[in-house]
Amino acid sequence: MQSKLLNNNNIRVKVSDDEAKKAVKTLLEWIGENPDREGLSDTPQRVIDSYKEYFSGYLEDPANILKKTFTETSGYQYMVLLKDINFYSHCEHHIAPIKGVAHIAYYPNTKVVGISKLARIVEIYSKRLQIQERLTSEIANTINYTLKPKGVAVIIEASHSCINNRGINQKLAKMKTHALIGCFRNDPEISRRFFQLIS
Repeated sequence: MQSKLLNNNNIRVKVSDDEAKKAVKTLLEWIGENPDREGLSDTPQRVIDSYKEYFSGYLEDPANILKKTFTETSGYQYMVLLKDINFYSHCEHHIAPIKGVAHIAYYPNTKVVGISKLARIVEIYSKRLQIQERLTSEIANTINYTLKPKGVAVIIEASHSCINNRGINQKLAKMKTHALIGCFRNDPEISRRFFQLIS
């Protein structure tokens, strides 16, 4: 969040808060505003403070969230489903808000994870510049790679301000994406049950 690409070798140098505030001030001037007037004088600081929150996902490794697992499940081998995980993100094309809900399911193999950790995975990935397709895949792939379950399923439905409030202005349009891994992809009955449970 506080670094920028220096060259094509992905060497990064730190961007200071002052540089970021200067960039916000330039944008205010560009839209025709006076960044020094009373109502806007503190806006550059407020913007970078909010950006630190909006894009805090760059500072965390989602896989680390899933490291603490539990094996004392009394042989539980059925679907684990966490529904209605609300998230707020920004599209990488316009830095416009994305607001949506995610549903995550997995079939445990030998271990389970605390349910709050599933929501944290969504939060970390959503607090980065995103496209919904990648967000869906990242969540599913991280759970699959870390927990090594029999299968993972993720569905995301979201409203995108870049289409709802600008451009084509489709106010009610929503996008739905899903990722199915393992038994959710290979067993039609399991995938049917998953879609039934979240409907």
